[in-house]
Amino acid sequence: MLSAPGGPGAGCCVLCAVSRVLIDSKYCTFVSTVRGEIRRRRSRGDRMTKTVGLIGSGHIGGAVARLAVAAGLDVVLSNSRGPESLAPLVGELGPRARAATPEEAARAADLVVASVPLAAYERLPADALAGRTVIDTMVYYPYRDGAIEELDEGPLTSSGLVQRHLAGSRVVKTFANVDFLRLFTLARPAGAPDRSALAVAGDDPAAKAEVTGFLDVIGYDTADIGTLADSWRIGPNTPVHVQPYLGPRPEGRTDAEERARWFFQAPGVPVPTARVRELAAAAVPVPAGGATPASAR
Repeated sequence: MLSAPGGPGAGCCVLCAVSRVLIDSKYCTFVSTVRGEIRRRRSRGDRMTKTVGLIGSGHIGGAVARLAVAAGLDVVLSNSRGPESLAPLVGELGPRARAATPEEAARAADLVVASVPLAAYERLPADALAGRTVIDTMVYYPYRDGAIEELDEGPLTSSGLVQRHLAGSRVVKTFANVDFLRLFTLARPAGAPDRSALAVAGDDPAAKAEVTGFLDVIGYDTADIGTLADSWRIGPNTPVHVQPYLGPRPEGRTDAEERARWFFQAPGVPVPTARVRELAAAAVPVPAGGATPASAR
């Protein structure tokens, strides 16, 4: 996932961007439509996720939490800094959200989203997550996470590494090929002509079906790209990683502040299921984590 660009003011930009989306008419339409669909499914007695646990509540985790609450689901937020640090986000999300420890979030949820830096994957509470479906949003960035020899030299994918740690869980990879703002702004109700799809990879068909249902509820179609061994196809430097949802970068913008402004203001480009599949199929093996960006050298 793309990290937020910009300097010290980037966090403020994030809040401003989210605030703009909250009053955008397409988002309001999404909220009202998807909540109606949730009510219909519950009245039919459909089996569906009711509570989502977030282990890691930063950019991607926060966007997922906002979409889940908008859809009428409950969320239990957690991070490495403790529940009290999440008070502002819980206050923003309202009564459907509460903060907890990672272990508590894991045990309270029907479905868990693990959204921590890959370097911290071993801190995920394996015992508390046993028996659950866990969405892995993590992306390997060696310049940030440090080199992981097994990923650099072997066929193991980052999701395979996570699945090995969470041996008692069913790991499904998704949310890894879109940045946090477009994840939020491109959500649309089922059937919308401009609805986007997200790539999904996993070894357990039932777990993938569960995640597909959750993505549908929060505004996305899915493109099944195979098993966890295939999840490299949506990693950095692959055709479907982030850029298709962002759209073309304006030419001539080399100033860091201008690039950051464009990132936060770009509305995003819908990427339908067929296009996600096409781009994922076109991927060729690249070094794990991709090349180190110039900004990090």
